[in-house]
Amino acid sequence: MTHERLPPPRPAPDPLDDDEWLGLLGEPFAALWQQEAGRSRILRERVLDRVSRSARASRAFVTVRSKDAAIEPLAPGVSARTLYQASRRVLRRGEPSRVRLITLAPGSRWQPDTDLGLRGAWLVMSGMLDLDGLVLGARDFHLRPAGRPVAAITSPGGARVYLRESPGDASADGCTVHDASSGWDDFAPGIQRRVMWTHAGEAALLYHALPGAQVPRHGHGHDEECLMLDGELFLDDVLLRSGDYQLAPAGTVHGGVSTDTGVVLFAHGDLALDIRAD
Repeated sequence: MTHERLPPPRPAPDPLDDDEWLGLLGEPFAALWQQEAGRSRILRERVLDRVSRSARASRAFVTVRSKDAAIEPLAPGVSARTLYQASRRVLRRGEPSRVRLITLAPGSRWQPDTDLGLRGAWLVMSGMLDLDGLVLGARDFHLRPAGRPVAAITSPGGARVYLRESPGDASADGCTVHDASSGWDDFAPGIQRRVMWTHAGEAALLYHALPGAQVPRHGHGHDEECLMLDGELFLDDVLLRSGDYQLAPAGTVHGGVSTDTGVVLFAHGDLALDIRAD
C-alpha cells in the first residue's frame, strides 16, 4: 500500500491591520471602522500611559503578599513571615526596623528575640494571645516600650499576630487597646477610624471603610504602613487583600485609595493625612 504524502501546512496569514480592513469594506462600514479604529488607538494609548505611570509610582512602595513571604521557624509551632526589614542604620521618619507576621499553633510557646533598644507593637489579627499574662484577642493592640522584653508568649487556641519593631524611648509609656471596649470616630464619608497610639504626629490606627469609600491623593510625612485585616483595597492601582501589606516611604504620594468591598485595615503613619489638591 502506498501512502500519499500530504502537502505541508500553509502558514497562517498575518492579521490584517486597520488600513487593510478599511480597503475591504464599503460604505457606510468603512467610515464606521475608521472611526472605531481611531477610538481604540486613543483608548489603548491612554491605558498604556496609565499603566506606565502607575508602574513608575509603585516602585517606591514595598508591597508584600503574605502568601509569598518566606516562612521562618521560630520555635515548635511558631513561624514568622518578614514583611519589612530596614536595610540602613539611619531610618526615615516613622520607618520600622522590622515587621513580621507571627503564626502560633494551638498550645505553642515562644520567647521573642526583640532587641532591648526597640519597642514592639503587637496587633492580633486572629485568635487569642497570652503575652506575659496579658490576654489579647482579635484586633486588640499592645505597645510595649523599649527596654521591656517579653518573657513568654503562648496561644492555647492558635493566633496570627502582626509585630512591628522600631526605635523607641525606654522611658515612654506603653498602651493596650482592646477591640471590644473601644469605639470608632468618624474620619471621612464612609470611613471611621480608631487611634490606638500617637506621638509627635505619628500614629497606629485601625480604619473601617464601607463599600465605595475613597481617600483622595495624599502625601506621607512618615512612612505609612497598611496591613489588610479584612476586605479588598486599591492603593492607587495595587489591589491588597487580607494579610497583604504595603509600606509607602516618607515623602511619597498615594494618588488615591478606594474599596469596592469595604475594609478593615491597620495603618501606621501620619495622624493627619496630607491631602493634596494637585
